[in-house]
Parts: sequence; structure tokens; C-alpha cells
Amino acid sequence: MPSAARDPSGAAAPVPGVPRTESLLSIEDPAAVARLVAAQFPRWAALPVTAVDSDGTDHVMHRLGADMVVRLPRGDWAADQVEKEQRWLPRLAPGLPLAVPVPLALGAPVADCPRPWSVYRWLDGRDATVERLADPDLTAIQLAGFLGGLRRIDAGGGPPPGPHNGRRGEPLERRDRITREAIGALRGIVDAEAATTVWDAALRAPVWQGPPVWVHGDLRTGNLLETGGRLSAVIDFGCLAVGDPACDLAVAWALLTAGARPVLRDALAVDAAMWARGRGWALSTGVVHVAAYLESAPELTGSALRQVGEVLADFGHGG
Repeated sequence: MPSAARDPSGAAAPVPGVPRTESLLSIEDPAAVARLVAAQFPRWAALPVTAVDSDGTDHVMHRLGADMVVRLPRGDWAADQVEKEQRWLPRLAPGLPLAVPVPLALGAPVADCPRPWSVYRWLDGRDATVERLADPDLTAIQLAGFLGGLRRIDAGGGPPPGPHNGRRGEPLERRDRITREAIGALRGIVDAEAATTVWDAALRAPVWQGPPVWVHGDLRTGNLLETGGRLSAVIDFGCLAVGDPACDLAVAWALLTAGARPVLRDALAVDAAMWARGRGWALSTGVVHVAAYLESAPELTGSALRQVGEVLADFGHGG
């Protein structure tokens, strides 16, 4: 169950270049994690623990036996995600057409691992990419089914956007400063003038007037799994909140082809204002991600650069 790096635009995210763990126990070390599991969950003490190769910046993951995964926050910025996923994922899962992580146990903080941590059921699959997904239109229909299902689930009591989720679901205008700063930092890497035009258009779109609904907040390659060329699971609900659903439409530019984007839009009956805000989210999360990681972790930026390129091309053709 791999996990991709989160957009570091909110206060909940780590700062590139600083130590990625703040624990006396080396959560990168499978042997140390095995001792932690054995101490708190003796029934799993005999199971092997193996590190999961992941580019995630919020959590470290280790396979536990064949069917489970241990997920440990790298720092305080990710600690609140543990309780949120433990509380809400079991309530969301029955209303969703794709598999989502199933919490099996909640690990308690201890002296040398001072944050809660989780054990989940392992989900098979590979990171979903445009190249691996066999039918773009089918992918659009699957995404529409997931997003429609998520929005229909009662959002009462759900967490509002804030630092815990990179502020996904808030009004787009609150990202104005960080987005323009990222565009400026990427001048020469992306078309800054075109990006600014797209961003300005997104800010002119009417704001969300409906009731807050559930948003995943981070639908992109790495948080979507495929098996056999079809979407099979959605993972990493650390950005979960209730708010403006336009933020989840960023997936239209992150994962879909130009021809498949209208399929998603039509299936969800997305109006022009929400589509413009969704494009704005795709641009903003893309440029902020690239600006944050281009020097410290350039291998993480390829999908974000593609996303920005799709946004600019789409806007240029009146999409």
C-alpha cells in the first residue's frame, strides 16, 4: 500500500531539508518496528517486518506478514492523521466503490516512539499512472463513482479543512500567496505567464455555495492503486476533510487524458465554476509540490510537472 508525498503547502507538512523523523526509535528500521509491534500486539510478534519502498513524506511503512502494513508518522505534522483515519475510514468504506485502507489496530505512543501509529490491512496494487491504466474513459467513470460516493456520505461531524490536511477544501483564494510564489520560483521551468492566467481565472470562479462534503484531498498518482489496468483502491486519507469538493477534481489533470476529462465532468455533472476551481487546485498543488521538492527530491516532481503541463495545455485549448 504505497503512499505518495503530500503537497507541502499547509502547516501540517514537513519542510524539505530538515530531518524527516523525530523519534528516538528508528522508524526506518524494520527490526525496531518489529520490537514495537511485538510489545504492543503480541499476537503478531512472530510475523516478519519488511520495509516498504515509498516516496511518502508523512509516514514510514513496513509490511507486517503477508496481509498487513504498519504506518508510522515521520513527525508531529502527520500525527493527527492517525486518529482521523482510524475514526473515519470504517465509516466511509461502505459507501465507496473502490477499496480503501482498513484500520486493524491503533498503536500507542511510547517513550521512544512518541506518536500514535496504525496497522492496516495490506492492499495489493501498483501506483496508478496514465500509462498503466488501460482505458482512460473507464478510469474517469471509476473516479466519478468514487467521488460521487464520497460526496453522498453524511459529512456531519467531519473535520473542517485546516493545517491537518494542507487546507484542502478551503476557498481557493486562501492559496493565492503560496501559489504565486511557487509560480515565480518555477519561472523557466513552467510557463509562468500561462500559469498565472490559469490561476487568475480560477480565482474569478464563484465560490462553493453548497454544504461541506467529504473530500479526500490528495487524489493523485501514488494514492491511487491499479490492478490489471483498472483502478482498484484509494489510499492515504491524511488530507481527509469536509469542504469544497473542487479540490478533488485535481485528479482530472493528474491522472486523466484530455479526452477522458469530459467523461469525469459529465458523470459528476460539474458546472463551470467548480471545474475552474478544480483546475486551479490542480495548478496550485502541482506548482507548490514542484517548487518544494525540485531541489531536495527531484524524483518526486515528475508527476506534478505532468499535472501542471496538462492544466496549461487544457486551458489553452479552452478545456
